[in-house]
Amino acid sequence: MVCCVTSLGLYGVEGYPVTAECALSGGLPAFDVVGLPDAAVKEARERVRSAVKSSGFDFPVSRITVNLAPAGRRKAGTVYDLPILVGILAAGGQLSLARERDSAFVGELSLDGRLRPVSGILPMALAARRAGVGRLFVPADNAPEATLADGLAVFPVRTVAELAAHLSGERPIQPAPAWQDGQAPVHGPDFAEVKGQEHTKRALEIAAAGGHHVLMSGSPGSGKSMMAKRLPGILPDLTRAEALACTEIYSVVGLTSREHPMVRRRPFRAPHHTISAAGMTGGGSTPRPGEISLAHNGVLFLDELPEFHSDVLEVLRQPLEDGQTQISRVSGSVTYPSRFMLVCAMNPCKCGWYGHPSGRCACTEQAVRRYLSRLSGPMLDRIDICVDVPALDYEELSGASPPAESSEAIRARVNAARRVQTERYGPDGPACNAQMGPKELRAYCKLDEPCQKLIRGAYDRLGLTARGYDRILRVARTIADLDGAEEIQVQHLAEALQYRPPEHLRA
Repeated sequence: MVCCVTSLGLYGVEGYPVTAECALSGGLPAFDVVGLPDAAVKEARERVRSAVKSSGFDFPVSRITVNLAPAGRRKAGTVYDLPILVGILAAGGQLSLARERDSAFVGELSLDGRLRPVSGILPMALAARRAGVGRLFVPADNAPEATLADGLAVFPVRTVAELAAHLSGERPIQPAPAWQDGQAPVHGPDFAEVKGQEHTKRALEIAAAGGHHVLMSGSPGSGKSMMAKRLPGILPDLTRAEALACTEIYSVVGLTSREHPMVRRRPFRAPHHTISAAGMTGGGSTPRPGEISLAHNGVLFLDELPEFHSDVLEVLRQPLEDGQTQISRVSGSVTYPSRFMLVCAMNPCKCGWYGHPSGRCACTEQAVRRYLSRLSGPMLDRIDICVDVPALDYEELSGASPPAESSEAIRARVNAARRVQTERYGPDGPACNAQMGPKELRAYCKLDEPCQKLIRGAYDRLGLTARGYDRILRVARTIADLDGAEEIQVQHLAEALQYRPPEHLRA
């Protein structure tokens, strides 16, 4: 007898339906799993065998063949344990699936018949909804996350015996309620704790308002990392669509939990400079998202930027432009969403004190140029805002200066500017000014004669590229939005020009 059980699989961060076809036939006892299974799927045979016996059922003494269709796509992970068990018991007449025609089953089994949570439950639940599945059976710890996919009845299962009692109608399992988070997201460290550095705070406010990439350059201890870590606190809260997109990625890599099934804060990822290119972009024999995908809709912070390997920095160029990363392997290609704000911090030289008033820098001009040459021109051209972070004097550190502005006050201005952008571009347009394309630039970044004169002189003097010119217009548009202006004015354009790379970086 053959029994077909609907399940789900993952490829990248996308879920897709899988059918577990379980057949019992005569011959010598055997248990085979086909359909391009990986080692974890093959090991399901022993977990299923033990779970069946521990749950009070008889394991069939016959030839068992399980085909995971579509058979041409590689299957990975432990999510198929439960559908294989259900299929085998149903094929042997020990379970009935007559009432579960539109149901899907996902879960890892322990040897004693309990269900363990699996990774990637949200993208699989979304795929189930698209495939017309109405009832989804998942491990109890995964149920809160699965309910985020609206339109599904999610049944939390703790043990195989509990599932069998439900299928027989003896003790029905109640669907899990939709997960609700009544707490407001916590925004972390506050800009009020940062003394001085008003120019840098202004640059970060502009970056947050328009979604622009930022490079901070300054001597050690000037506060670059401190301010970068406070940037998520002034970014707008995630919309539900953005939160679900982030949660899908985090779910695939196992970073969600029963208590926190949904990503509520904008991600902040700060990989060490020893990271590899594969760790940054993602990949592997079974492709998994990298750091730039984990930073989707959030911030990717690269501290000590020139210390990163050149190949790691260069792989960022395409995601910075396209907002996605494509990984190609022999088994196929997978695309990860990678729309993030790049925030970088660096020292002006190897010792870190080039240009410091103390004059303690011991680097030669050749050594400084060699250090800065680790950043390629195309990479710098993709950064919208470059700002020098000067060392603080004693008066600023001693507390004599007035209290700094809080993140809440800055976030209020950022939210106001983002609302202007949302109304301007509509639901199908760019999410922020940094994502404007040629069409939006022509429509919303028109320059009057004084602005044309200013940018014409800067274009030749600064050696701007076409990409650099467009980025200046985007930054100027954001400054105008913060100022509440309908059109870009000379002062907005002049401030945007100040954020181009300084001479020692362009050299």
